[in-house]
Order: sequence, then C-alpha cells, then structure tokens
Amino acid sequence: MLRSALVLLLFIFSLTAHAVPPDTYNVRTFGAKGDSVTLDTEAINRAISAAAGAGGGTVLLPAGRYRSYSIRLRSHVALYLDQGATILAATPVGNVGYDAPEPAANDKYQDFGHSHWHNSLIWGENLVDISILGPGTIYGQGLTREGPHQAPVGNKAIALKLCRNVILRDFTIRQGGHFAVLATGVDNLTIDNLKLDTNRDGLDIDCCRNVRVSNCTVNSPWDDAICLKSSYALGYARPTENVTITNCQVSGYDRGTLLNGTYQRREADLVPDHEGPTGRIKCGTESNGGFKNIAISNCVFEYCRGLALETVDGGLLEDIVISNITMRDIINSPIFLRLSSRLRAPAGTLVGALRRVTISNVNVYNADARFATLLSGVPGHAIEDVRLSNISIWYKPLDAASAASIQADLPEDEKGYPEPQKLGVGPAYGFYIRHAKNLTLRDVNLYLLGSETRPALMLTDVQGAMLQQVTVPAATTAPRLVLHDVSGLIVKDSAPLPEIKLVKATTKTY
Repeated sequence: MLRSALVLLLFIFSLTAHAVPPDTYNVRTFGAKGDSVTLDTEAINRAISAAAGAGGGTVLLPAGRYRSYSIRLRSHVALYLDQGATILAATPVGNVGYDAPEPAANDKYQDFGHSHWHNSLIWGENLVDISILGPGTIYGQGLTREGPHQAPVGNKAIALKLCRNVILRDFTIRQGGHFAVLATGVDNLTIDNLKLDTNRDGLDIDCCRNVRVSNCTVNSPWDDAICLKSSYALGYARPTENVTITNCQVSGYDRGTLLNGTYQRREADLVPDHEGPTGRIKCGTESNGGFKNIAISNCVFEYCRGLALETVDGGLLEDIVISNITMRDIINSPIFLRLSSRLRAPAGTLVGALRRVTISNVNVYNADARFATLLSGVPGHAIEDVRLSNISIWYKPLDAASAASIQADLPEDEKGYPEPQKLGVGPAYGFYIRHAKNLTLRDVNLYLLGSETRPALMLTDVQGAMLQQVTVPAATTAPRLVLHDVSGLIVKDSAPLPEIKLVKATTKTY
C-alpha cells in the first residue's frame, strides 16, 4: 500500500515538474496595472529586460487590458498572454507614442509599411529563440493602417526582422494595422493556431526561410490574409523558401465579424481598391527574391479573392505544390498565376520565371464568372510546367453590366499591378491561358449556374498542352475551346470536345 502511494506521488511529481514553466516574470510585479487606462509600456519592457538579463524566461501577462506603446522583444524570451489578457495598442498623444521608424536599408522598391519594423506595437530585430504565446488578444486599436505620419504612430501589431527560431502560437489579433504580422528575413518560423480579424494584411511572410503556418483563421477584407512576399526591404533580394501552409481558413467578411461570430458581408464597397473583399492566400506582389519550395494544403477560402501566385519583380517562383483547397463565393479568379515585368527593382533586373507548379484537388462554388482562372506570362516569357488536376469550378452568371463589358481579349498590362479585376471582364468564363509552355489540365470540370455566352477555354501563345478528362458545358452562342497561336495540343477523353492532336494552329475553335 505504501509502495503504491509512493509510486503515485512520484508520478504526480513528475507530471507537475514537466508542467512547471521556466522562470516566469509577471508584468504586474514590474508595475503593470492592466486596467486599460494606465500606460503599461515601461513595466512590460522592464519584465522583458529582466528575463533576458537572467538568460531567458517567460514574461507573463495575466488577465487584464494592458495599454501600451512599443514592446521590444529580446532573445530567449517568451511573451505569454494568458486567457483574458489583452495588449491594447495605445493612441499616440502629442509627441508621445511608438518607437520611430528606423532608417531603411532600402525603401525604393516597396511601400513604407514593408520598410520599417520599430514603429510597431511589438517588434524584434536580430533576435534568436523568441515566442509570443497564449490564448490572449492583441488589439491594435491605436494603430494606423496607413503609411508615414509626423506623429509617433505605430502601423503594425507584430514586426520581426532578421530573427531566428520564432514561435507565434494560440493568440488572437484584432485590428492589426498595416500588417497584423510582418516577418522579414526570419528563419525557422512557426505560426500556429492564430485567429486574426484585421483591417489590412494578416500574415506577411517576407524573405523568410523554413516557415510553418498551420491551423490559422484569418479574416482580412481590406487586404491579403496569408501573403508570402520577397521584397527588397533588406537591401538585397532574398527568396522566401521552404514554406508550408496547412489547415488554414481565410475570408473577407466585414471587419470584426469573424471574432464576434456574425460573419457579415455589408462593407464590400468600403474596400480601399473598390474591387471587393480580399482575404486570400497569395505569393506576391513584392517578388524581388522569388519563392521556392512552397506547399499549401487543406485550406478553406470563403467570400474572398482566389489563390494568387505572382512574380513580377524579377524573382523565380518555382516548385510550388498546392492541394485540397475548397472555396465558396470567390469574387475574382479562383486561381491566378501571373508572371509579368513590373520590375519594381534595381536597374538591370531581368524578368523572372514561373515554373513547376502543381495544383490539385480544388473545389470552387459560386465563382465570379467575370474573371476566369487566369494563367499568364508576358510575350517572350512563358509560364512553364504547370499541372492542374481534379479541379471543379461552379461559375455564377454575369450581371447585365458585366455582360456588356466583355472584351475580345485581355490587355497584356505588363507593367501594371497584377490583379485580375484590373484586366477587365475576360473573353472566356472558365480558363484563360496565355504565354505558357508544357501545361496539363487533367480531370477538370466546369459548371454553369446560369446562362453564358463565352467560350469555356481560351489558349493564346501556348506551346505544349494536354487536356485530359476536361468537361465543359456549352455556352449558348460560343464554342467550348478557342485557340490562338497554339502548338503541340493534345485533347483526349474530354467529350463533347473531340479527340485532338494538333501540331500548330494560328486560330481554331471547337
């Protein structure tokens, strides 16, 4: 009996020992009030400094509302937001506010928000082994979503530059400013189980390597939800590479209505670019360094723009695998692959490349037929080796105004901002493919939720294409397939399209 009791006590002690966190530094011990009125900036930073000075530890914010300006992270320190804890971004008063934006290594090729990190609610630079954890909330009430100001304002909730071994887990961000999270040049980055309901970009992962994003819910009607970038903000081109994004949900509901559970759709006209809610997963637009070795899987899009892969500033976008995606109520192209020559980059930068992309197991319901799935390079620079399989898309009908705006072809717009809506209403409703090589569509099914007058598929300047088990309904007054300057086309097992083995055609319809 005694031996059994001893074994039980040892077992309990073992569990307790493993549950005890490292040295914990409670911000209230350092003078924080958490009353939403007192400015707790200095108390929080004192706790962080004490933890760092001791070699590391956890800085605890217990339940309360901690009004603060810039919180400066330190190496080997975790910031833990307990249940009921909120860091409240304070509104600057006179000359008192957030840390000033530091001198930029480069600010010519990206906007102000990408070029500075210190003017944020929480920031860190050149740090290792840091974490922000816990079920609490970061509320960017006093942050701006705009660019430079004279006052000492903050415009990001969390900004990290040139850090390594970073964990962001379990917390919520409400109204995160210009970017809720900006990570630039961060390696070994884990982002898990975050809820973001914000007023511009959600997660911006820029020039980062070895990144895992999982189990996140991001609502960002006014900008992108999860966005991989590779800007020139570090003063040199650095690719974003070795990234997984999995089990995430993105949306464009009205601001704040994800967190309050109402999921409203009333503010579409307020989106700054006037093109409807954004809220998507995207690579680009900043693309100086390119994107390599990216895997995106098991993600849900609702009431937002579609998946976008873009390289327009000279970078290589290559070796991308995307699978198991479901979308509903998509307001522009369900899939947008764009190589172009904006070249917001140093003089002499050449056009990049978009190649070796595989997208499979995608289901899209109620897509906006103004904007087909769009895959396009520019003249002399084709997208290459793109494979799409097991894709099903249901397109809603055009309204009268859109039907009256159908173009005979899309503009090239080589230097423009890469966004489907800026190209206008397309000449095909299903797939528009231009300047491409070695393309495969396999087990692709298109459906119409109303009448349609345009062809389903249009291929222009395409060399080498395989269409197998492609099912498309007929439009009332148009062929199913239109070809311009196409060579090496094979169509098989795609009735009612005929079996085709085409060597070359200048113009042909089926």
